[in-house]
Amino acid sequence: MKSTFRSFVQGLLLILLVSPFSLSAQTLKDFFNSSEVPLVYLGIDFTRAKVLNDITVNAMDIRDRQYAAINQVVVNEPKKYDFQKVFNKTNVTNDINLTAEKNAKIDAGKIVESSSDEVHLMPSDVDAVVKSYNFSGKKGVGLMFIMESMNKTSAQASMYVALIDLPSGKVLLTERFTEKASGFGFRNYWAKTIWNALEDIRKGKYKEWKSANG
Repeated sequence: MKSTFRSFVQGLLLILLVSPFSLSAQTLKDFFNSSEVPLVYLGIDFTRAKVLNDITVNAMDIRDRQYAAINQVVVNEPKKYDFQKVFNKTNVTNDINLTAEKNAKIDAGKIVESSSDEVHLMPSDVDAVVKSYNFSGKKGVGLMFIMESMNKTSAQASMYVALIDLPSGKVLLTERFTEKASGFGFRNYWAKTIWNALEDIRKGKYKEWKSANG
């Protein structure tokens, strides 16, 4: 009996060690070639975001309420924001606590500007944002939106979509998206841009990424 149990334990450990989806780092090839790689939705980081040309807004309300509301609506409506379908993954979880903590500490005085500077971040800035997070103990690939600008004049948002290897904290892939906003109220108006980005990924960008990296 002891021998049988020992063999079972040894076999289980071997499976865990050789599994490509254990706590070891993921590659883009892993991500795009298996639906079983865990995907963790990390939320929207607004720490570098600028709200442009909207004189009606209250910066403190944006930081203290609206940013959290946008993040929460994405999580609360999984059929609309369908990460499983968009990224072809069977194991998707939400963990927006880290981005919520960062967003809550934003200097409200730097949120709103009268400017047409929708584009002010580079991929290196995205790397810096991601490096400011501690993903210790998390596994799989993280999905984070890094908001760049929300321009009321052009009714569009600029953002980066980033795929992150959580064990190492390395950015695996990042790309800028510019999306139209619509809807009633600050939350719905800008949340629509996240939905539009997901639609662009679902309709073609995912296949493009997979072809280049899978």
